[in-house]
Amino acid sequence: MTNQWKAICQVADVPRLGARVVTRPHATSIAIFKNAQDQLFALLDKCPHKGGPLSQGIVLADRVACPLHNWTIGLQDGCAMAPDEGCTQKFKLKVENDIIYLDHAELFPSVT
Repeated sequence: MTNQWKAICQVADVPRLGARVVTRPHATSIAIFKNAQDQLFALLDKCPHKGGPLSQGIVLADRVACPLHNWTIGLQDGCAMAPDEGCTQKFKLKVENDIIYLDHAELFPSVT
């Protein structure tokens, strides 16, 4: 079965060293991050520590610092950097013609 992709926004809509929030009905939002090298990553907008909004954190290389307690979360895997432990969900993302897409099944998990 092939993935169905949902267009989210233009690449230019995500600020460098920042995030754009994708709200979902009845589910936690997703944060799309862009680092200094213009790489894009998508994570659940919820720190594994106390649920802080990662989209409001500071992006550093391939990590984001949670704004609540400064936990550092890897953008590639959603996992906290040692000595902290825990992970937040990572989402599939693709870019075509400068448009960012997320996997429909991940974006709306209860929709079949």
